Amino acid sequence: MALEKRGRYFCGDTSEDLQQEMTRFSRLNEYVCDHFVNVVCTCGSSLFRLYIDEDEGAAVRVCSNCKLEHPIGDSDDYLDEAELKKCICVCDHEYFEISVGVSLYSGSDDVKWIYIGCRCPKCRVLGVYGNWKCEYIGYRELLSRV
Repeated sequence: MALEKRGRYFCGDTSEDLQQEMTRFSRLNEYVCDHFVNVVCTCGSSLFRLYIDEDEGAAVRVCSNCKLEHPIGDSDDYLDEAELKKCICVCDHEYFEISVGVSLYSGSDDVKWIYIGCRCPKCRVLGVYGNWKCEYIGYRELLSRV
């Protein structure tokens, strides 16, 4: 499905819709997403609470099913200094489907910027809940750690 604009928000039904919104957002930020991964817990669930500190460049997801906490990307390196804030949808729902996208340095596999996008399964609103500079060598390794 194509993105649907509802008021000031974009809505969608699939992870592809979320990645399309993340690409739109990242173009405005001038660091366009080159690669994405959809987040799935080791238990198989794809719904999470999300906690972010953009200043420290850290994010943690908590599985709706098994309740395990998982740092996103290299966030575990920054959690000691982080003041994580819980993300909540505009409809007050607390669980999201999450995709992580990265922008790479030109001609390289090294990460320049990271984006954390969410889709609310209740109201379908899409958004980038966090983004920051992320110096990481090898995007495949970073995305394997989401």
